[in-house]
Amino acid sequence: MKNAAFLDPGLHRRLVDGLYLEAMVMADEARAYFDRGTPDEQEIQDPLRRVAFACESLKVTTRLMHVIAWLLSQRAWQRGEIGAADLSDEKYRLGRATLTDPALAADFPFAARALIEGSQDLYDRVRRLQERLDGLSGPSGPGPARALLDRLSTAF
Repeated sequence: MKNAAFLDPGLHRRLVDGLYLEAMVMADEARAYFDRGTPDEQEIQDPLRRVAFACESLKVTTRLMHVIAWLLSQRAWQRGEIGAADLSDEKYRLGRATLTDPALAADFPFAARALIEGSQDLYDRVRRLQERLDGLSGPSGPGPARALLDRLSTAF
């Protein structure tokens, strides 16, 4: 993947730096919020909803860690620590993250919903950036094995 090599280096650096700052701030906010544990029983009374809340906190964390890892890969490429061809390796690609069902999170506290929606939005923006960079290097869609793995990961 020679993707980022086709993009203006200054623009690429500013994009990555801005997204990285946003991801780190959001990760810190998520850590602070979810470290407090499950909201008070008055906020979420049903035990199954509390389990759903805990699962959503893991989804938020996973999305943010995938974004941060991808951005760090881009920074490593910018500094010459990895080559442009290395960026096509799966370990430098944006990891898969499960989205949250809006109906599931509808009655979560406002702060939780804001973190869920914010992390999904950030993940989507980075995913679109990766797709855009992939498009700059020419047409190459996922192979059949990647498509099967993607289908399996969304099924479970």
